[in-house]
Amino acid sequence: MRKILKKRTKVRYPRYVMSKIGKTRAVEATAALRENVPTTKWMTAETLKQMLVQHKMVYIKPNVGMFGNGVIRVEMSDGEGEIMPYSYQLGVNLRRFKTFEDMYASIKKKTGKTPYLVQKGIHLLKYKGNRFDLRIMVQQTPLRDWETTGVIGRVAHPSKIVTNFHNGGTLKSVETLLHSYLPAGERDDYVKKLHVLGKRVAKAINTKYRGVKEIGVDVALDKDLHPWILEVNTSPDPYIFRRLRDKRIFAKMRRYAKAYGRL
Repeated sequence: MRKILKKRTKVRYPRYVMSKIGKTRAVEATAALRENVPTTKWMTAETLKQMLVQHKMVYIKPNVGMFGNGVIRVEMSDGEGEIMPYSYQLGVNLRRFKTFEDMYASIKKKTGKTPYLVQKGIHLLKYKGNRFDLRIMVQQTPLRDWETTGVIGRVAHPSKIVTNFHNGGTLKSVETLLHSYLPAGERDDYVKKLHVLGKRVAKAINTKYRGVKEIGVDVALDKDLHPWILEVNTSPDPYIFRRLRDKRIFAKMRRYAKAYGRL
């Protein structure tokens, strides 16, 4: 009797993951990374009010979105006698409210039916008076190892709450941004730690989403220089790294990206 051989079909895993909450939960699944992830929940009136009471400042953002679009900074003043203790900023527009209920009703008009997340707010370090965060680029090498290929800083536009380059932000080297916060020798060691953090995040994401080949990790630094993972992008823009003086960084990114079929 002739044996019928079944042809094996190759499993294709998606390369891009859109859900911010899905990626956040994937990172949190690694115990060593939990202290780097700010509390993140689905936004409801209850969760927003609860986190405002606890943290005084939070960010809300669409679960699916790019370039910082739709991100809102929400604050609650703890000063006694404040007439309008609640406020939020979307884009360059700041609005103030007497009650939480009034503010939430206004926010819902902006967000509509789009699912939103609420995240503990991190007070970012500043460069020349403007907030900044970092983007860590991590890629699979041609040998399928994970490697942090670059770190770059993004300085927010003076009147905006987001740092994204595509939303008016300015790109700076991480060494320039850390110059006022760490001496030269310590800066080098700190950047190495960011490289390690990036690789850990990539492995955590890849454990759940096996098709991912590259990630961009958005990291906020607080006054103690503790790195907070704000978001993970599975389709990061490598071209922002062309702005760095060291052209070898982007050249390597491009070479790796070609190897896994991105470019």
